Amino acid sequence: MTQPTLTLTEAADRVGVSPSTLRRWADTGVIPEVDGGGEWTAAAVAHARIVARLRDRGHRLETIREAGRQGRLAYGYIESLFGEDEAGERTLDDASSETGLEPALIERFWNSIGLAPASLESLTDEDLEALRYVASVLDSGFPLVAFLQLCRVYGLALSQIADAEVRLFHLYVHEPLMREDVPGLQMAEEMEGLARDLLPLSSPLMDYVHRRFLQHFVAQDVVGHMEEELEESDIESGRVRVAIAFADLAGFTRFTEEEGEEEALSSVERFVEGVTNTLPEDARVVKTIGDEVMVVGNDVQALVDWAVGFVGLFEERPEPRIGVHVGTTLYRDGDYFGREVNLASRVVARARGGEVLVSDSVVDAVGGSHLTFEGIGQVKLKGFDEPRQLCRAVPRES
Repeated sequence: MTQPTLTLTEAADRVGVSPSTLRRWADTGVIPEVDGGGEWTAAAVAHARIVARLRDRGHRLETIREAGRQGRLAYGYIESLFGEDEAGERTLDDASSETGLEPALIERFWNSIGLAPASLESLTDEDLEALRYVASVLDSGFPLVAFLQLCRVYGLALSQIADAEVRLFHLYVHEPLMREDVPGLQMAEEMEGLARDLLPLSSPLMDYVHRRFLQHFVAQDVVGHMEEELEESDIESGRVRVAIAFADLAGFTRFTEEEGEEEALSSVERFVEGVTNTLPEDARVVKTIGDEVMVVGNDVQALVDWAVGFVGLFEERPEPRIGVHVGTTLYRDGDYFGREVNLASRVVARARGGEVLVSDSVVDAVGGSHLTFEGIGQVKLKGFDEPRQLCRAVPRES
């Protein structure tokens, strides 16, 4: 079956660059799926979007072209399977009128599942359908406070699922193909074929797993054993290099004693919500334990920038403190383990309220920056034999 194609002008509009720029990328082999003047397939447009994002991050065309030749950008084909992100024509007020939900309630739902607030002014038909589901749930009498908590769980769990799908596909499909020196286009076609077969199975499989676990925990609740957790099966080894941040509230135990558990819990909820809603695009919350939040991301600079900006938002007790480290971790079932994770958790323990401490690995990875890294010396971290150089990250003075 012949796939629909776009003209150069139509493709440029979808990518967000000028037709001349897109033609130049194709002519110079940066986008090998086209010859520069012909018709553009969905895969070629997806590849061009990746190129545009990399250009925005400052990567040179020569580097991008070589990455494409090696197959490192083969996800362009997979991205095309999700269809075009057609710009929505409905605003927040439109959605409120069509669903009967108050704008403020829609915003609370949007924030609870972790979607970008800016997207509320450009809603798609799919977004409107989801909001109609929300209205139906609330109309049925389900408590709002419980619903919003459930949405937060859905958002965290499903973002972890999506991250695991991408990570594991990369570790066990993409990287082996690169090690075998499979040509870039052949690699992209093989990955696209596999993803096309697997994608329709993901939703039914998740629905099945959800129902099975729901049945399990309902049964456990009846017999009073909700505390038991099922053991998770091991999977093959996989390691990924990520930036790791741990954030918590300094002096939280004393604050709880002085202000009471209800106020302390409210502080934690505001803190976790603040972290979730302000993170860089490629970072996500992996888990929360009490007042501590673990965050991972691929862009070290962006994560440190976020950390410095985030601690500056708080002017009252308890103040947040953040520790950042970067290293290679063991990836298992949507979570990250190993020495580097442990080190990051020790870094935050040495920070004071309102402080961002980073390891020497972060300073080396960031390089030139609009931040200043003030060394606090060699610090002995609990559980580690050798001391590490830690630095305080602060905005560079004008």
